[in-house]
Amino acid sequence: MTPQLPTNPGPIGIFDSGYGGLTILRQIRGMMPQYDYIYLGDNARAPYGTRSFEVVYEFTRQAVLRLFEMGCRLVILGCNTASAKALRSIQQNDLPHWDPTRRVLGIIHPTVEAMGDITHTGHVGLVATPGTIRSGSYEIEAEKHYGGRVKVVSEACPMWVSLVENHEYDSPGADYFVEKRIGNLLRHDPEIDTIILGCTHFPLLLNKILKYTPREVKIVPQGEYVASSLRNYLERHAEMENMLTKGSTCQFYTTEQPENFNSSATIFLGTTVEAERVYLE
Repeated sequence: MTPQLPTNPGPIGIFDSGYGGLTILRQIRGMMPQYDYIYLGDNARAPYGTRSFEVVYEFTRQAVLRLFEMGCRLVILGCNTASAKALRSIQQNDLPHWDPTRRVLGIIHPTVEAMGDITHTGHVGLVATPGTIRSGSYEIEAEKHYGGRVKVVSEACPMWVSLVENHEYDSPGADYFVEKRIGNLLRHDPEIDTIILGCTHFPLLLNKILKYTPREVKIVPQGEYVASSLRNYLERHAEMENMLTKGSTCQFYTTEQPENFNSSATIFLGTTVEAERVYLE
């Protein structure tokens, strides 16, 4: 069944399974404050990192459709797991039926595009959720983009999201989990000179990550590269840019209790928010 979607100009949608996508929203709004934004977090069903491809696709599909129904013309999957497991299926299977003029973009491709300008050795480390690592999306994108000139070495970090979402990211207990995973990664490939934070939660662990990473290794959060890529995309696609409203507003929605979302979102954004609850199906 083809949904009846609004046809007038609308905001940019940002989706994540939890709170991490707020780090992407923060960078995008900082670079392009003139647009209207809607952020949707599926916090009631987070985390996505350990779920199957089929479940992540279905959950992400529901969220994207809801953002379209809210008027969004363009949706950014501010979630590595959703970008890895659901983006291509939504682009190929759903958009042609929903509305081929709308767009859904992920955050893995712009991150991989930036790798070549950052690394000098051609050896890049990736820390991410188990789901993103199992998908092999970064390795596949790097091979397509660089043809073997950039090698990606991955390390799954299953506890890191929980540390962030339970507000333990700066606690002494976080040191063990961060030191262990960074150590594993660098032992796998001592030539790594760049580490990609392949989960939008991980920038909150940056102080701990820097503590256990040699100074000569560059740590790369995704937000600024995703924001820059989106700005370039809109400069190249006037037909989409013209369909985006520009009132400098931002609305927040969550599938969790809004009070819980508001409390945690403040940590990621550095400012207070007031979210509304939505139900996805």
